[in-house]
Amino acid sequence: MLAALAMSLFAFLGVFAMAGPANAAADPVDEESPYSISGILNYEGEPVAGVSLTVDGDGYSETVESGEDGRWRVPVPGPGNYTVTLDTETLPDGIDLRNEDGATAEVTEDEWSTTNVGRLFALGEDTRQSSNFGSQLIERLVAGLNFGLLIALGAIGITLIFGTTGLNNFSHGELVTFGGLMAWLFAVVMGLNIFVAIIVVVILGAAFGWLQDATLWKPLRKRGVRLVPAMIVSIGLGLALRYLYQFFFGGAILPMSSVGLSGAVEFGPVRITTGSLLSMGISIVTLLLVALFLTRTRVGKATRAVSDNPSLASASGINVDRIIRIVWTTAGGLAALAGVMLALYRQSSWDMGFQVLLLMFAAVTLGGLGSAYGALVGSLVVGIFVELSTLFIPADLKYAAALLILILVLLVRPQGILGRRERVG
Repeated sequence: MLAALAMSLFAFLGVFAMAGPANAAADPVDEESPYSISGILNYEGEPVAGVSLTVDGDGYSETVESGEDGRWRVPVPGPGNYTVTLDTETLPDGIDLRNEDGATAEVTEDEWSTTNVGRLFALGEDTRQSSNFGSQLIERLVAGLNFGLLIALGAIGITLIFGTTGLNNFSHGELVTFGGLMAWLFAVVMGLNIFVAIIVVVILGAAFGWLQDATLWKPLRKRGVRLVPAMIVSIGLGLALRYLYQFFFGGAILPMSSVGLSGAVEFGPVRITTGSLLSMGISIVTLLLVALFLTRTRVGKATRAVSDNPSLASASGINVDRIIRIVWTTAGGLAALAGVMLALYRQSSWDMGFQVLLLMFAAVTLGGLGSAYGALVGSLVVGIFVELSTLFIPADLKYAAALLILILVLLVRPQGILGRRERVG
């Protein structure tokens, strides 16, 4: 009897399992499906809402509309071949596809290395073909100047810390990320005016730098920890902070378009957003103030003295620990400001500082280790070269090109552009 009941049960389950796939195919895909196709619609920096997009493939079809932030997402049953179609009839008046044949996009099974595949549709008039080389060169120069100034804000903090402590701080990128994430939190989530948000973020970044020195780096200096172990500690701190940011803010891009600085301004052949103009203006003013601080104030002169010779500075009556604390606080504020400017330039994300960390170190090394002015010059060289390189090589290789120019310069001038030769032996 038990055997008969068991066989009956297995037969029932077999029939249910055979019917399962047909029923599953008829049911809609769960909104919580881990697999999806997504994207964002933008026109001149502004999100485009209410546009219908349809995903077809593998016996599945689903239509969605872009949200107020221009984003759309369609959950799919799993990896496979799909076609994404944008309904041009739902585009707002005055907005068209750049390419009339660009209303569809294919997703192949080979692209599913992750659970999400992105597809973008270019909206608006395509002006790229009408730009000659001279116009593109000027645009890239302006973009390079802007990017170089952003790198300089972070790189000066790195070089000041190295000059006063000898530490190569590999967690400095996370100070930049902190500024970008806090800018998104205050300006987008909480709705603060962007200028008020910048002031708040810089204060918080300075406090974060002060806290790091007070709780970690000063105790390590007191214990006589050497520079190589301290550098490894900075790497571990950077990893911990980076994934802590990802845990709290997620791994998605956090747009800053709602702060109202995405409008474009044209100066002849150059078209630049108001956010980039603001970024360049604030960066130039801040760098000038840092230069005045280092050359005209007693604390700035003491900082340079500690950077030149800490032992002699201490013997001269300078409180070295106090100067180092001021340097960490200043570096934290500058890095946070760089994060805000970078968020306005490229949006915010959990690893934005890590993405430019090597470029900041390249700028510091190129300009001369320990030299604030060298960091500025190196940053401008790196930023301009990165953007100009996109005229000749794929954009994905532009950061590698910056590191190549670093190698070439150091082969000719090992101490960097403004660095000083040191006698060895």
